[in-house]
Amino acid sequence: MIVEPMESSDWPDVRRIYAQGIATGDATLEREAPDWSHFDHSHPAECRLVARATTGGPVLGWTALGHYSARKVYRGVAWESVYVAEEARGTGVGSALLRALIRESEAAGYWTLFAGVMAENVASIALHESVGFRRIGVQRGMGQDASGRWRDVVQLERRSEVV
Repeated sequence: MIVEPMESSDWPDVRRIYAQGIATGDATLEREAPDWSHFDHSHPAECRLVARATTGGPVLGWTALGHYSARKVYRGVAWESVYVAEEARGTGVGSALLRALIRESEAAGYWTLFAGVMAENVASIALHESVGFRRIGVQRGMGQDASGRWRDVVQLERRSEVV
């Protein structure tokens, strides 16, 4: 598997995978994938990665950081997202992406990564815990999904040991 920086030309595959995650009903409370401009402005360029089976092959998954806060005191803290294509789930893509993201984020000076995972998404919670995230709490009824149901979100955190 190849994990490499995300390019703007990867956006159609990244957006498709994001939409597949939305369709599960358990990956995010978002109701549609954003356009490239919004994604590009809300995710730091240095920590956007894609996974492929082969060089130049289709994107199998992606990960990126999102801004935690505009305040300078939180400049080393970020939200993390990881999405795996439907056909590649359970094959190690998510783990490879998160391990690479952790290395990239530490090189960029991030010392804390947060993830918010819907309580029903046990696979994502297990994935995050397998790469060093720990549960720090549950936000009850944090957001409403497309069906109108209020969903609990498990908050996870990973602190760097090197930054």
